[in-house]
Amino acid sequence: MKKFLIACAALLMAVVVDAADKLTLKAITGGEFSPQRVYGVNPIEGSDRYASISGDGKRIVEYSFKTGQETGVLFDVEKTLGEKIERFDGYVMSPDGSRMLIQTNTEAVYRRSFKADYYIYTIKSRKLERLSDGGKQQVPLWSPDGMQVAFVRDNNLFLVKLLYDNAESQVTKDGKFNEVINGIPDWVYEEEFEYNRAFCFTADGTMLCWVRFDEKAVREYSLQYFQGMKPQRAEYELYPGLYSYKYPKAGEVNSTVTAWSFDIKSRQTRQLQVPVDDDGYLPRILPMSEPDKVIVASMNRHQDVLNLYTVNARSTVAQLLIKESVPKYVREDVLGQMQIGKSHILLPSDRDGYMHLYLYTMNGTQERKIGDGQYDITDIYGYNEQTGDVFYQAATRSARDRQVYVNHKNGKTECLTDQQGWNSAVFSGDYQYFLNTWSDANTPFVYTVRDQKGRVLSTRVDNADLKEKLKRYELGKKEFFEFTTGEGVKLEGWMMKPANFNASKKYPVVMFQYSGPASQQVVDSWNIGSMGQGGLFDSYLCQEGFIVVCVDGRGTGARGAEFEKCTYQALGLLEARDQVETALWLGKQSYVDADRIGIWGWSYGGYCTLMSMSEGRPVFRAGVAVAPPTSYRYYDSVYTERYMRTPKENPTGYNDNPITRAEKLHGALLLCHGVADDNVHAQNTYEYTEALVQADKDFKMNLYTNRNHSIYGGNTRNHLLRQIAQFFIDELK
Repeated sequence: MKKFLIACAALLMAVVVDAADKLTLKAITGGEFSPQRVYGVNPIEGSDRYASISGDGKRIVEYSFKTGQETGVLFDVEKTLGEKIERFDGYVMSPDGSRMLIQTNTEAVYRRSFKADYYIYTIKSRKLERLSDGGKQQVPLWSPDGMQVAFVRDNNLFLVKLLYDNAESQVTKDGKFNEVINGIPDWVYEEEFEYNRAFCFTADGTMLCWVRFDEKAVREYSLQYFQGMKPQRAEYELYPGLYSYKYPKAGEVNSTVTAWSFDIKSRQTRQLQVPVDDDGYLPRILPMSEPDKVIVASMNRHQDVLNLYTVNARSTVAQLLIKESVPKYVREDVLGQMQIGKSHILLPSDRDGYMHLYLYTMNGTQERKIGDGQYDITDIYGYNEQTGDVFYQAATRSARDRQVYVNHKNGKTECLTDQQGWNSAVFSGDYQYFLNTWSDANTPFVYTVRDQKGRVLSTRVDNADLKEKLKRYELGKKEFFEFTTGEGVKLEGWMMKPANFNASKKYPVVMFQYSGPASQQVVDSWNIGSMGQGGLFDSYLCQEGFIVVCVDGRGTGARGAEFEKCTYQALGLLEARDQVETALWLGKQSYVDADRIGIWGWSYGGYCTLMSMSEGRPVFRAGVAVAPPTSYRYYDSVYTERYMRTPKENPTGYNDNPITRAEKLHGALLLCHGVADDNVHAQNTYEYTEALVQADKDFKMNLYTNRNHSIYGGNTRNHLLRQIAQFFIDELK
């Protein structure tokens, strides 16, 4: 009788598995499994409230951090007076919270830059009026008193004064496409220093300061555009068009940069005397609390020295405030996470081997250090100048885990989150509350409101519907693991097995990786997986009978500077070696077919795929490289030289690449690239395929018309993922 019941139970389980819904690529790429998010959270300065865009995208709503409840509607597209708009894409709150800039008709330029039509909205009167009639604007910025707005159009700075009936004046007049840029970064600064605004007001709003980029000597790269579809560009129906822009490649000439100020009352323009090498960088200009001063950051071309200067915008005199010098290179996120307060500066640094924080006074004196263990602080949420509390995120428990912390003035540190996984935070303007986002590899995002002690007050979003929906599918089983390579290096990874995994069988394996400096793919987060969304594309591959594996090799993040920077001047060498070691380790597992292991990646992951497949040990039967750099001589100056120095200084490092390794390529290969990729140019793939042809190596290639580095639009992403999946099915099964 007992055996009969066991047999019945087994039969019932088989029926349940058979009855489960199947994942489809169209559903994955079409947004059917997109989690609910809390978008556009904007803490209102000095208060316990925040503004957020409503779920229907038509309103900007004010909420209480404490209760999580709606406290008012700040903007509604259907209830404006004056101008009328049908939809909006974003907003910028004025410093006093009385007005907003409403963003509409957004037009992307590069990764972080865009143009849009902006409207000034007065909350009390509900009056909506155009910011400017002269054409779309970029990165508009409120003056500290909220009575002026500066913006960039056609590479020039403009100023609108609200007290003078929104009178518009032009601050600079020398801006010209592909020659001079005022107030916004050039392509390489935007991409690699990760920002889109290069101007600011002084604290009293009387002066405007900016960085000027003279890119006339920078060589151009031309992208070819065709008619295409979705969107269709009718102007290229018969003859393609060219988009040429300034792109400095490794070792080539960069923009010449200078800093300037403009006295709004006298309309006098002055050049600020900021020391910078002839080939150096000015990657930030930021306001200070002192009325006449700003902070300007400079870096040398090797990017191992960061200088912060205080500059008097009227006298133009610069004074060195802080000099940050670390071995090999200063990480680019130091600039983005640096906090300039009224009386203090909070600077991240890995000078002691791990990314910790250093608090300075405004005269450059170090006051305290935050973090002293063997872990990286990975984000900064703010510094409360009244209490001395510093709020941040850190990988204290493991490289794949994140928690939110507060460090008090007396040195005591408290953890404000309690669940293993990935926690991030947005704090209220008065630091009394925060919106915590938590997820793990198996749980979509949960948004909770917490007090300053970390106590949960309410839950804003729990994605319960998505969790219930996913129960209907055969999702892969996610497991984290560690192993030690033949070189004695301990690596971390995740593995996804088919829902009906049978340990007595041998499975083909698809390895995914990115492998770039400071990156992480092995994370206990819903962002896990090759395409995010809890690894749904990887689950699709599991559904097709694969085990999917991802390992973060040497050079990746959250394990300290030594682990990250060991790839310096030899990008791809150790990363590829670690992926080969992963394949060798997998091949020893009883449930893995060592003869059927594939590897793929996108961008740097594509580069590492090619380096791994030509490493010399023939462990990969197939691989897919999407938008891969194939020689870092073709990539931009700022990123490449940060890790490799220049080709003249480091010929050995540059000469070891997929092109020079073409004859050693082992395994079936699929290459995919967007023809209009402004980041990793299709030149990389074209030159690599020529090397493969001359080496008599077979390959397959998919090119995507008019698509950039992200390769999306219309049915494009669905098509791309189907090519990847089908290629592995054909080659490994």
